[in-house]
Amino acid sequence: MEGRPPVSIPLFIRPTSAYNPAMALSLRSYEPHDFTALHRLDQACFPAGISYSKMMLRYFLKLSSADCVVATEDAHIAGFILTEENPPLAHVITLDVAETHRRRGAGSALLAESEGNLWLRGVRTILLETATDNEGAIAFWKRHGYGIEAVLKRYYLGRVDAYEMRKILPARGLKTATHPGEKS
Repeated sequence: MEGRPPVSIPLFIRPTSAYNPAMALSLRSYEPHDFTALHRLDQACFPAGISYSKMMLRYFLKLSSADCVVATEDAHIAGFILTEENPPLAHVITLDVAETHRRRGAGSALLAESEGNLWLRGVRTILLETATDNEGAIAFWKRHGYGIEAVLKRYYLGRVDAYEMRKILPARGLKTATHPGEKS
């Protein structure tokens, strides 16, 4: 995975007593010293048996086809997205966001950055799986243009069904509509 300079993205969130109305996240590529924090976050985000073991997470991170984008705020990891690609297809392995950063734009920022990276490398379709009983995740993915393609019976732990979801990335740089006064 190639390193790139961190990008600060102001994310505007609903004001709450515990947060500023805007939080600045930095997005960057995974670095090996992040491993322990990423594993800890994955363990916090998913139940035992669904969260990745250290061995499996390390395996996915070392794939030559893997890309991992990390979100940080004040030097603390707020979340990460891990994908694997075989253009024109890619697969979201996991998207993990710390509870303190959920519903504040961190997941959306990670997904947008990852989708942009994948598109630049020739990916046009992204697949993922999510549990059929995870209403929050299903709503998140649908909000970002992913549709349900299939039900995978007993996908998690041999007993929890999952949806396979898919998104076709839109073409970039092409006009998709003509506005009044414009020539087509």
